[in-house]
Amino acid sequence: MTSPRRRGRNGLKNDILGHLTRPEAAWETVAAIHAAVGGTSAGAVHRSLRQLAATGQVITDGRRPQRWRIPATTGPTPSPSPAVGHVLTGATPVTRPNGQLYHPRGLAGESDVDVLRRLRTAGVPVLLYGPPGTGKTALAEAAHTDIITIAGDSDTTVADFIGEYTQAPDGTFVFTYGPLIRAMEEGRCLFVDDATLIAPTVLAALYPAMDGRGQVHIKARPGETVTAAPGFYVMGGHNPGVHGAVLTDALASRFSTHIEVSTDFDLADALGVPATAIAIARNLNRQLAAGECRWAPQLRELLACKRLATELGLDAAIANLAAIAPTGDRALVQRVAANLHGKAVTPLALGTQLSPPPQKGSSS
Repeated sequence: MTSPRRRGRNGLKNDILGHLTRPEAAWETVAAIHAAVGGTSAGAVHRSLRQLAATGQVITDGRRPQRWRIPATTGPTPSPSPAVGHVLTGATPVTRPNGQLYHPRGLAGESDVDVLRRLRTAGVPVLLYGPPGTGKTALAEAAHTDIITIAGDSDTTVADFIGEYTQAPDGTFVFTYGPLIRAMEEGRCLFVDDATLIAPTVLAALYPAMDGRGQVHIKARPGETVTAAPGFYVMGGHNPGVHGAVLTDALASRFSTHIEVSTDFDLADALGVPATAIAIARNLNRQLAAGECRWAPQLRELLACKRLATELGLDAAIANLAAIAPTGDRALVQRVAANLHGKAVTPLALGTQLSPPPQKGSSS
């Protein structure tokens, strides 16, 4: 590390820019930049980086811990925002961040991906709802390539949205901004998955960003107010019927468009899911819609069934559908599966110990 020294006005910023403009420079963390420029705290380096980012002189990749670099003169930035205008995809499959393909579905006479991009451009917040495993997250990721996701549950706190103080390598404490603040500052899409599992008092931290001027006051940093950059957008995911999921009036009113996401059985067939498994899922989903059961296999379970059938055979894959069913619905799943599979179905379970092979030279 360089020795401490006095810096003039903007000296730290100039040192940071000088370090990041080296020919070999790449994405670097606050700790790495601090080690290189020295002479101050990691917190001061972080503050300077944020100020430089606000003027477009550096960019961040939005990861945790955040990494920074000088904007590239050519090529895409790491977090492209479609806010300026949506790109129509039609029926063309879209690659998700994990490399998997999303196959667009129809929505309001168009591609669901196209519709969601148009709604973002228009500033219309969307709530995707449906059973777990139907593809809500996949659709959100396909529509918005710059998405930041926060997975909600009953333990989610305000700090999980806004951020909190964390200890830097030099022992000082640095405020690490949460996904809401990052999405606001970088003009990105924030997807709150399982939003209805989050306590209403915690979700209230999100509302100022969605209302009026799009600003959030960070209570842990008195006097600091974050204003949403162009492109900032919020989507939510909701699993009706899941224990603890409550769609409050306050939350429902913030998301002015509610879109149901169900399993696409035609897609499951095209992806090679066994026909018997699809028939079982269709039957159970009809009963789920009629209120006759509380669980039915969705696309996630069907794709797992396909993989299991490839490895262990169809009988084992169908048996696993019974094994993963909640206890209260397991008997029904077994009856439906047995009827459509043509043989008794019991959940996968270990049997007795296998007999070891006879030793060479031993008597029979």
